[in-house]
Amino acid sequence: MISNHAGGSSPQPGAESGSQLGALEAYATQAHGYLGVGGDQLNQLPGLLRPLVLESWLRSVRGGVDPLDVVDSRGLRGADLERYRAAHPIAAVMPLVDKLLLQDAASTGLIVVVADQFGRVLSVHGNPDRVATAAEMGLREGDDLSERRVGTNAIGLVVRTGRAAWIHGPEHFLHRMHQLTGAAAPVHDQDGRLIGVLMIAGGVRVARPEILALVKAAATAAEMDLVLAAVRAGYTGDRTQEVGRPEPESGSQLRLGLDVLGLGQSHLSVNGERVQVSQRHAEILLLLAEHPEGLSADHLALLLDDADLDNATIRAAMSRLRAVVGSAAIGSRPYRLTVHLATDIEALRAALDSGDVDSAVRHYTGPVLPRSTAPGVIDIRDELRVRLRTAVLRSRDAGVLGRWTSGAEGRDDAAAWAAYRDTVDRDSPLYSQIEAKIRVLDRRLGADATQMQRFAP
Repeated sequence: MISNHAGGSSPQPGAESGSQLGALEAYATQAHGYLGVGGDQLNQLPGLLRPLVLESWLRSVRGGVDPLDVVDSRGLRGADLERYRAAHPIAAVMPLVDKLLLQDAASTGLIVVVADQFGRVLSVHGNPDRVATAAEMGLREGDDLSERRVGTNAIGLVVRTGRAAWIHGPEHFLHRMHQLTGAAAPVHDQDGRLIGVLMIAGGVRVARPEILALVKAAATAAEMDLVLAAVRAGYTGDRTQEVGRPEPESGSQLRLGLDVLGLGQSHLSVNGERVQVSQRHAEILLLLAEHPEGLSADHLALLLDDADLDNATIRAAMSRLRAVVGSAAIGSRPYRLTVHLATDIEALRAALDSGDVDSAVRHYTGPVLPRSTAPGVIDIRDELRVRLRTAVLRSRDAGVLGRWTSGAEGRDDAAAWAAYRDTVDRDSPLYSQIEAKIRVLDRRLGADATQMQRFAP
């Protein structure tokens, strides 16, 4: 679990583990020094951070996250958080999580954090003093721990990559989190979609292989519990019958469709007829489709705008949207879709679920609402791209890799080009072309591009 500063192999448990952990802290602290200077000094980071952490730091820099950022008051609070938490799909497995993780948290001095699929903290459990200390670092119920909001952290990495992750001390991008170590794992529903994250957090004791193994085992058990619950409920795999999605009104023939992938204008269809839709309306419809349990006005505002829109603005936008799709299509308190909204994202996810990566790449005509800056849309965009890219890299299929690297998303993807090269005969002219492209990327990045991106999400 604990790698050396160059991203090498994990040490064996024992004294060596503590030694390497100390080295990791020293290198990460040195990296923060270069980060504070900025400019050309950022070129020093690749030799100091694990590859996954390095990529996350670089994304945090590009996203404008301030390492000295302080805890603010933004987030879901009070009744809004309680309603959202109670209606969230991960609530169904909380009794199991309590049995596997929470009951021992207080006695061990560790805390257990449960977050949603976007990195929003749903609950924090453990000794009250430890929970209060974590809150001072920004680990509070209702807070957004996505990488986009707070930079590198274990929950944010899981949301970004879809894989279990651990972050220790100064590997966190924010200084206020440097006394924290977190080990987190994803929880998926019966369709394989991320619905939440479990994290064990605390001090240096968390930076042990068995802690990450424990949280991964708990997440796997939670996923199996969801599958069994779906089987008992007669689940058929029809996405229109997902847990929490409202059924259409009796006799309703309203059919809605929304295309959000690609560089062009998003398209809405109502009963098969194309309807002009603004970007804000497309954002709202997409967010409601991704949150079948519904969204309060406050939560919807947070997902739409970093500046936090007021409720009056949200009500006005919803009123105009109802005029477009019909008043029966959107419920209130919380805002929710009362009919199924078919999106092109569904087709892409279905292809990924079935393992048909070639079809998934063909469906992916571009990023989700690429001009949108809404935080919730950015999270969906990133989640979909990461999941697709991971499937492409794991496919080891020349056709899939060729199609990916010929598109806008994969054109400068060094890891994909390296994987593509591995599928081509060394004597082929195509091999030389791929090799030349990789060399261009290496020069452009000023480092070994294939090494820097190999573990990137």
